[in-house]
Amino acid sequence: MSEQDAVIIGGGHNGLTCAYYLAKKGMKVTVLEAADKVGGAAVTDEFHPGFRNSAASYTVSLLQPQVIRDLQLERHGLKVVLRKVDNFLPGPGKSYLLGGRDGLTRSELARHHPADGAAYDRYNADLDIVVRLVRKWLLRAPPQSGAGLRGLPVLASLGKDLIGLGRDEVRTVHDFATKSAGDILDRYFEGEMAKALFAFDGIVGNFASPYTPGTAYVLLHHLFGEAAGVPGAWGHAIGGMGAITQAMAKACREAGVDIVLNSPVSEVLVEKGRAVGVVAGGKAWRAKQVIANVNPRLLFTRLVPGGAVEPRTADHFARWGCESATFRMNVALDKLPSFTSLPGRGDHLTAGIIIAPSMAYMEAAYADALANGWARKPVVEMLIPTTLDPSLAPKGRQVASLFCQHFRYKLPDGRSWDDEREAAADAVIATVDAVAPGFAKSVIARQIHSPLDLERRFGLIGGDIFHGKMGSDQLFSARPMIGAADYRMPLPGLYLCGSGAHPGGGVTGAPGHNAAKAVLADRRWRRAG
Repeated sequence: MSEQDAVIIGGGHNGLTCAYYLAKKGMKVTVLEAADKVGGAAVTDEFHPGFRNSAASYTVSLLQPQVIRDLQLERHGLKVVLRKVDNFLPGPGKSYLLGGRDGLTRSELARHHPADGAAYDRYNADLDIVVRLVRKWLLRAPPQSGAGLRGLPVLASLGKDLIGLGRDEVRTVHDFATKSAGDILDRYFEGEMAKALFAFDGIVGNFASPYTPGTAYVLLHHLFGEAAGVPGAWGHAIGGMGAITQAMAKACREAGVDIVLNSPVSEVLVEKGRAVGVVAGGKAWRAKQVIANVNPRLLFTRLVPGGAVEPRTADHFARWGCESATFRMNVALDKLPSFTSLPGRGDHLTAGIIIAPSMAYMEAAYADALANGWARKPVVEMLIPTTLDPSLAPKGRQVASLFCQHFRYKLPDGRSWDDEREAAADAVIATVDAVAPGFAKSVIARQIHSPLDLERRFGLIGGDIFHGKMGSDQLFSARPMIGAADYRMPLPGLYLCGSGAHPGGGVTGAPGHNAAKAVLADRRWRRAG
């Protein structure tokens, strides 16, 4: 077939975002997707007759407003509604904590510990310093080692951002970039439930204790978004997360992108030291640029031929850290759950319901998984999207998402997830039932994705939802490798547009946007030369 300007491996949200920007600049783009529908991990499944829900990714906040505007996703059918309460944390007995807009979080913290109201003001002020800096770099490539004169403007821009900070502000940025979530939160708050409310964001999708250094940055990573135009808010895409990627696919097709389904890529074609296409379904697709929306380890250990990159580069990617220790479930319910701490219906059921009443509970779950493979009393965030979107279930019935930590990809003593999947799911259900009696009996059906299932179905190596750990050694200029953080991989003609590139995981669209900028800049440079 005729040569494409670009072929993109994987039709997840970042691959679609990248494809759109390239096509709008006149490039001939083909997206090759292994599954029978686009979306990657941002898809909606009918997992039981009449019951639909997001299969892996499950909530909206981090998707970049510029991406929403540029792709005109709302015109293509995307509708996002806000949770009425952002978070609900059931505590021991009748205690609970709510989090949300319009002063709700502050008043709730002060209700438990009066000093925590003022502490929350200080915490927010310090967070704002760091989040403002992080947001500036979401849609830009980080400084690039070895970039020479070409990299000077980026370094100068970072220097300008840092020089504009006072000494105390620099200390704050440093602390959030390097310390643990636990160390940070202990500094501000007295209440254990208050700390747990914020610490959850430091361990979600992150196999770590709240006191593991670096978890403060993971906490930050979940705070830079917005939903329905409201900064920091969380929302639900009507129809599930697949509604986002279906809208993206419509935008891409309108821009001229060719999306080919059921086409798993088996190899990157390399000729004379340059990526020149891919093989999918036994057919060669030649292209001037090859752009990968897959985990970097998968790319360099399974798709790029041996010997195509230097041994040290190949070794780096073979050792790329991947493990988020995530276990993901959907359940069909015959009724809404009722919580001991806040029984009956209410806006709290639209929230992200965090079952982890203290950092000590989170630490115990981590320790259990470290010793035994998975936590018998896991950290669970439950969402009940039918409280906002009744279209997902038959009338009077409900669906719930269960996002759970900590469940290791590799189990000890030769044990297999194929043998333990159901037992782990039972433990998750029991954990919810302990704070919402009757929940277990209300379950009609369940969909289970163990870490191994996440790898098998979505290509999430090691079950890692972020395409690689979000530790300090795999962030910013080191994501995915020092010297290759500008989306240009250490193989000419090959680019990375997935979550394994800066700024990292979540349904953001940022890596796809940024990779497209790199491809277009190189195209202009070649034409000028």
